[in-house]
Amino acid sequence: MNLNNNKFKPGLYCVATPIGNMGDISFRAIETLRKSDLILCEDTRVSKNILKKFEIKKKIISNHKFNETKNLKLVLELLKNNKIVSLVSDAGTPLISDPGYKLIQSVIKNKIRITPVPGVSAVTTSLIVSGAKTDKFSFLGFLPKNKRKYI
Repeated sequence: MNLNNNKFKPGLYCVATPIGNMGDISFRAIETLRKSDLILCEDTRVSKNILKKFEIKKKIISNHKFNETKNLKLVLELLKNNKIVSLVSDAGTPLISDPGYKLIQSVIKNKIRITPVPGVSAVTTSLIVSGAKTDKFSFLGFLPKNKRKYI
């Protein structure tokens, strides 16, 4: 079933993944992952579970803060050769407190298409059930694990 009205075009797709419930993944996210030539994921073990659940068999490589600079050359080469590359994080939207900034900056610099594929947002999902006023809020990322970083 093709739910996407547009044909898939070469470029980088930032694909949001479920935060905890596999049923939260969008049809568009599944279709995008199926059309991808390569999937960059924060942790291959986590992403393999999603891909297995939806019977998606694609090449995946890890892309985290320790290797994202190393991956840039390969990914840019694929993108310049009109391939579809998807970036996913372990849960939620790529780049929101997750790796990917260096990749996005390089893709923008090289004038390569970037397409967001939205999904569930932990920030807004938590906000709407918090009881807090929702007309204004700030997101500062995750709290540091080390208490000394507060000081």
